[in-house]
Amino acid sequence: MGTISVTCSLFDSSGKLQHGCARIWSRMILWTAGVHVAVRGLEHIPPGVSCVFCVNHQSHMDIPILLVSLPVQFRFLAKKQLFDVPFLGWHLRRSGQISIDRENPRAAVKSMRAAAARIQEGAPVVIFPEGGTSIDGAIHPFKGGGFMLATQSGVDVIPVTVRGSRHVLMPKTYHVKSGDVEVIVGAPISSRGVTSNELSDRTFEEMTKTFSHG
Repeated sequence: MGTISVTCSLFDSSGKLQHGCARIWSRMILWTAGVHVAVRGLEHIPPGVSCVFCVNHQSHMDIPILLVSLPVQFRFLAKKQLFDVPFLGWHLRRSGQISIDRENPRAAVKSMRAAAARIQEGAPVVIFPEGGTSIDGAIHPFKGGGFMLATQSGVDVIPVTVRGSRHVLMPKTYHVKSGDVEVIVGAPISSRGVTSNELSDRTFEEMTKTFSHG
């Protein structure tokens, strides 16, 4: 599917075909692994409106889970180092994913401006605000970049809470197990009239509450 996706990028610069390939790839992975995903709250995703999806990160399996669960074209905000990985980096770049350089503040600001422009053009973005997978299973404090992106773009943040993916694939392991995963899409949180820190705090509160109680 990766080869097909990169080939499609020669004919489609929008990333739509590549996103479709990624969704098929994700379904194949979850079906092969025996992972069943239940999604709640899709009515909270406004059709045709850009946003920032804020997702907790329990497992590397979260990426195919999101690709299957969210019925919209979106792009990932990913760390720059991933774009340097052979083949994976080619796919990320050709499919329109957005690079963020966390080690270079000036480059990070430039990346955020580019991401804001993409969002304002109508492309929703997925962020993992914890900055990496949670090793102990808790939701850790959020980094501010994604929320600054939302306030700069003037779009809502939609909290997406994933539960159960840690059981399917534990961090720092390669042992995939079958199981049930739940994806809960929360109500949009407006970025208007608030600071990025206030937006981060409110989103963190909503997601930790959902993660603990469903």
